[in-house]
Amino acid sequence: MAITTAMCNSFKTELLGGVHDLDSDSIKLALIKSGMSGTYNASTTNYSNVTDNSDEASGTNYSAGGQALDGASIALSGSTAIVDFTDEVFSSVTVSVAGCIIYNAGQSNKAIAVIDFGGTVSATAGNLSIEFPAADASNAVIRIA
Repeated sequence: MAITTAMCNSFKTELLGGVHDLDSDSIKLALIKSGMSGTYNASTTNYSNVTDNSDEASGTNYSAGGQALDGASIALSGSTAIVDFTDEVFSSVTVSVAGCIIYNAGQSNKAIAVIDFGGTVSATAGNLSIEFPAADASNAVIRIA
């Protein structure tokens, strides 16, 4: 099926309802395998959407649930609120992936965003790095204008 890069609609309403605290909750990033059967986009509501479709990546040294994102930094870029994270490295993995889901493990695995990598990205007994875009109003992975 497909992944469309998007901030999840459910996250937007949950954020306004005070559900998420992005610099203190346990925010995680899980990889979505190539050849997934589900569709992931702004309508994705939970990490379980990925696991229910058996679409989470699997492979050597990759653990189900992904990894915790570190270094959450909330700031303003002009009048746009932004969140940035430290780039994430999956070490010594063997996986083939098409994208990822960022979710709040501290709040019942609620989805925050899905990201399409634009094609299959692979690592064979090596590091797979997720580099977050510039932390500014036009590029930050999470931004509210």
